[in-house]
Amino acid sequence: MNKNAHLSRAILAGLIGTIGMTAFMMMGNIMGIQMNVPKMLASMFGGNLIIGWGMHFMVGTILAIGYEYFFIKKIKINNPLIRGAVYGILPWFIAQVMVMPMMSVMNGMSFFDGLFSGSLLMASASLMAHLVYGLVVGFIDRPSEKLVVSTSNV
Repeated sequence: MNKNAHLSRAILAGLIGTIGMTAFMMMGNIMGIQMNVPKMLASMFGGNLIIGWGMHFMVGTILAIGYEYFFIKKIKINNPLIRGAVYGILPWFIAQVMVMPMMSVMNGMSFFDGLFSGSLLMASASLMAHLVYGLVVGFIDRPSEKLVVSTSNV
């Protein structure tokens, strides 16, 4: 498979993975767990939701490209769903120890107020959303199986 096909597959995986994660977050919103990543990202740009949504999908796509070009080669897990779920833990952890505390500071609170989304419930819901993302990315962006041709006369 050529490099363009790898990139196309990664972009598709990132877009669909982000849709899956967003759908999961919306279900959480229905149950009273407020997870609105596009709105949070938009808050950094004067509340423009179009920019927030664009950033949300851009980050999801970039993460899937990273999965395609780095993670698959370095982590030798044969099952693509498990490999994808394990990958989903990485952006979750970065969000919990860097992004959420940074957002907390930008909103006038302390760095520690934002660690792990400020609560076990929110951090757990975020973990589940990132696992959904990783599962979808792992399912879509898996290395092609090699075709084995037998030359024996059976």
